[in-house]
Amino acid sequence: MDADSLLLSLELASGSGQGLSPDRRASLLTSLMLVKRDYRFDRVLFWGRILGLVADYYIAQGLSDDQLAPRKTLYSLNCTEWSLLPPATEEMVTQTAVVNGRFMGDPSHEYEHMELQKVNEGEKVFDEELVVQIKEESRLVSIIDQIDKAVAIIPRGALFKTPFGVTSVNRTFEGLTLSEIRKLSSYFHFREAIDLKNKTLLEKANLDPSLDFMDSLEYDIPKGSWSIQMERGNTLVVLRSLLWPGLTFYHAPRTKNYGYIYVGTGEKNLDLPFML
Repeated sequence: MDADSLLLSLELASGSGQGLSPDRRASLLTSLMLVKRDYRFDRVLFWGRILGLVADYYIAQGLSDDQLAPRKTLYSLNCTEWSLLPPATEEMVTQTAVVNGRFMGDPSHEYEHMELQKVNEGEKVFDEELVVQIKEESRLVSIIDQIDKAVAIIPRGALFKTPFGVTSVNRTFEGLTLSEIRKLSSYFHFREAIDLKNKTLLEKANLDPSLDFMDSLEYDIPKGSWSIQMERGNTLVVLRSLLWPGLTFYHAPRTKNYGYIYVGTGEKNLDLPFML
């Protein structure tokens, strides 16, 4: 959700129970404004909150002029002081995949993981146990990256691609119509396209290259991983992810009010294919 309209956005997403105390809201309003100024971001998004056993991580992301350029991610434990997180790497995601369970809420906390390593001594080969230390900060970066790639979404038409390849905010976007809001094809993943590149020319024939340059939700696997509900007398559509419980997207039809927020434990629902 956009930090410039934080109070309205929190109100629209409150139907899922994702609320903040008045003092937290006041702290976020002030501190995110300073983050935008100090880091010279074009836009700042309040990404959400990852619940920990000792403390919670409040997450914000900064966007540049190109909306699909790599985003800068920051975290805070008190909604006042923000720390910049390093970008996610494949090695980091692979290393932290072995860690399960809840977050502690301490960035310096280290998880211990036992790995078997083959050791050669002459002609003999045997396995040796090796203890690997994994920092919680690395796990935090990895989980945020996975959630962004899997379930961060925007409505169709909210962004457009210029002939020079730059993705910008569509100032003429006036919201989805009532006939469009119930269709998964009206929502895109907020990242560079992956599946779109594999489509044939015939499948791309009816697509608008300035608007349909991201992957649609209708082809997500497993099918049925999104819940669409109308709230407040059909004046608000809410999409909830069943794959990453805690991710809520909201949009008021025929308005520019839309966004998403994640409030959860940072754990993926691996049993979803067996539940559908």
